Amino acid sequence: MRKILSNTLFIVLFVVLVYAVFQMPTGANINAPAYNDIARHYLENGASETNAANIIAAILADYRGFDTLGETIVLFTSVVAVGSVLRSTKHDKEVRDHE
Repeated sequence: MRKILSNTLFIVLFVVLVYAVFQMPTGANINAPAYNDIARHYLENGASETNAANIIAAILADYRGFDTLGETIVLFTSVVAVGSVLRSTKHDKEVRDHE
């Protein structure tokens, strides 16, 4: 029963994701004001508002600073998790030595 429920949930989430992807504007059909206005603002005012060396640095560090910080925290957490899973403990070494 749990397997059927989890498979159904997976299929529903997959369908929602595919639907959302197909609803996104494409390169030839980008008429969304959010895309055009923000991109234009970044390009026209990025250097003067942020005093950054280039527009990429201005967007990542100044305009989207909290988003970049969140991504960095997620990456750091995943590295710590993988490191904690892969490290060998003193107990593991003792067990291998006695075999």
